[in-house]
Amino acid sequence: MAKKATKKKAAPKKAAKKKAAPKKAAKSKTKRKPNAAFMKPLTPSSALADVIGSAMRPRTEVVKKIWDYIKKNNLQDKKNRRMINADAKLKVVFGGKGQISMFELAKVLSKHVK
Repeated sequence: MAKKATKKKAAPKKAAKKKAAPKKAAKSKTKRKPNAAFMKPLTPSSALADVIGSAMRPRTEVVKKIWDYIKKNNLQDKKNRRMINADAKLKVVFGGKGQISMFELAKVLSKHVK
């Protein structure tokens, strides 16, 4: 009968203690200022105005209104939620495409605001 070789488990190594870095002066927390480019009112094109209205709005508000329209009309694809299906009004805004991804939305909208 052969004896089985038994291996002893090595004791876990202890992590070397790190010296604490000297503390830096605490930065005063200031409220973040919005980017002026995003807050500048933009005029929507006639095709976009059919969807969100003709009032001048900042870029952030335009995107928000588009998403409100998409959700209200249930235009997100059922299987792939990243895709937006176009209805008659949005097809004009999307440049004739029947479906775009949500990542293309800002690019498409930039062509319809001034």
